[in-house]
Parts: sequence; C-alpha cells; structure tokens
Amino acid sequence: MTQVDELEQAILARAERLAAEYRARAASRRDTILREAAERLRAREQHEEQVARALAERSFRQQVQASELKLQTHLDRVRWNLMQAVERGLEERMRAFIAERDTYGDWLATLIVRDAGLIEQPRLRVEANAHDLVLLRERWAAILEALPEGREAELVEEPITALGGVRVSDAEGRVRIDDTHAGRLERLRPEIQRVILERLLPNGLDTANLFNG
Repeated sequence: MTQVDELEQAILARAERLAAEYRARAASRRDTILREAAERLRAREQHEEQVARALAERSFRQQVQASELKLQTHLDRVRWNLMQAVERGLEERMRAFIAERDTYGDWLATLIVRDAGLIEQPRLRVEANAHDLVLLRERWAAILEALPEGREAELVEEPITALGGVRVSDAEGRVRIDDTHAGRLERLRPEIQRVILERLLPNGLDTANLFNG
C-alpha cells in the first residue's frame, strides 16, 4: 500500500467517525426535540383541559346563579302578593271591627288610656278620623277619668285621614304613638314578613344555597 493509499484510508476512517458522531448527535437531538415536543403537547393539552374545565365551571355557576335569581324573584313576588293579601285581610277585619260600634269605641278608649301611660308627659293630644271622633266624644268624660294620675288629654276636633284607631302625642308633638290602623300595620309588617317567610320556607332554607351541596 502506497503512502497515498494510506492517506485515503485515514481520511475515509476519519470521515466515517465524523459521520457516526454526527449521526449520534442528530439522533440525540431528534430525541430531545421529540421529547420537548411531547412535553409541550402534554402541557398544551393540560392547559386546554384546565381552560375547558374553568369554562365549564363558569358556565355552571352562571346557570346556578341565573336559577337562584329566578327563584329569588319568584319568592319575592310570592311574598309581596302574600303581604298584599294579608294587608287586605287585615283591612277587611278592621272594617268589620269598626262596624261593632260599642266594642270598637271601648277599644279606642283603651288605646288612649294605655298610650297615655306610655307617654310620660302631663298634657296629651288625641287625634282620630271623623267617624271615631263621634265615638270618642261620647266616651270622653269616662276616658279622662281613666287616664293615669297626672295626665290630661285634649281631643283634637280636626279629623285625620285614617281607617281607624288613634294618634296620641304630647302637647308639643315631640312624642307620638301612632295607633291608627296604618301605624299599627307598619309596626307589625316585619313580623308579618317573618311569618310569611316561615310559611314559604318552613325549614329556614337559604335560597342562596339551593343548588349547592
């Protein structure tokens, strides 16, 4: 073998070693690329899954909130209708009570005496509607005698607008007890609403949690 042949063999051997080295590097790089691509794909799939889950949960929450709002609106409407029905019923009963002239007149007198005891002022004013003023004038002397000691009362002749009942105040009007039908109803309204809600939701169910749990 000549020197030229030996040189060619050496060059070929070197070329084969370089080719093998580059093939190994290429295979390693390919494996790295494939692995990184698989990881990116897996991360993307996880991200898309998380996004899809979040969107699904948000859509579900929106549906639940819409259902809760619809139910709450319905309950509010039912409660309002019941309140109106109760108030109409109380008004009808009040009118029937007013028709019982003697019993109703005695009740007015009882209200005045009771309110006079609650207002710690010596001079009082009593207001009523035109119908009730007639009944009170008939009983006024007896009412004055029944007042707590140290109390005087004046029956205001100008009638007020009220279904029935009386308003009792001190002479200056700083302290007043509204025992008209409307005044008593206003004081009773929170209790009426509580009773109505107990009838609507007998177990104390919280409408905000109807779809939870």
